[in-house]
Amino acid sequence: MKLTVVGCSGSFPSVDSACSSYLVEADGFRLLLDMGNGALGALQRHCGLYDLDAIFLSHLHADHCIDMCVYFVARYYRHDGGRCGTVPVYGPEGTEHRLTTAYADTPATSSMSEVFDFHTVTSGTFEIGPFTVRTERVAHPVEAYGIRVEHGGRSLTYSGDTGACTALDELAAGTDLFLCEAAFTAGKEDVPDLHLNGREAGETARRAGAGRLLLTHIPPWTDPQVNLWDARQAYAGPAELAVPGASYTV
Repeated sequence: MKLTVVGCSGSFPSVDSACSSYLVEADGFRLLLDMGNGALGALQRHCGLYDLDAIFLSHLHADHCIDMCVYFVARYYRHDGGRCGTVPVYGPEGTEHRLTTAYADTPATSSMSEVFDFHTVTSGTFEIGPFTVRTERVAHPVEAYGIRVEHGGRSLTYSGDTGACTALDELAAGTDLFLCEAAFTAGKEDVPDLHLNGREAGETARRAGAGRLLLTHIPPWTDPQVNLWDARQAYAGPAELAVPGASYTV
């Protein structure tokens, strides 16, 4: 599998990065994990506007899903006059209504379902293209899911947004690449069931026996080097910061 970081900024875009969005590719299939603020523009550096095969939305906060509204425009009002076919979109219950409301004043007249084939995510295992995926509900104020993507005997796990929880430990168990949020700074912010700090991300990776840790979703007002240092105190394996535009082979 190939993982490309489309955007990795937490809460709002930074000068250098869009919000959460990650492209996973294998066997010519392109699965996008989240499409936060600014992601659609950045995505076009890595694949064609109409080349996505499926989209997974971890939860419905704007920094993980709001560019679906402008992607709807691109697919519905295609420049050559021919509307795109539907692309599968996997998200929590109410995803279609949430996106439609964000886009239109009159949700009943929305045509999002003409270009997006919405599927409701719950905890479980299913197939998306060539990938076997497992989703688990994680600890966040809204319904939110982490996802494990497997292909060819390899795996990557994406935390989405979450506080420390058993579900994330189990989802990441033995994973080759752990793409884990680290929005908070240890000793500074302490809000249960909201976000991880760098130390907690490292502890989760250690408990899970992850092969590699990639920290993401760090807001512009947080020092990423502090969070990386904290993670490395808890986790002895290779750990680094997600970088927009960077690609990783899993």
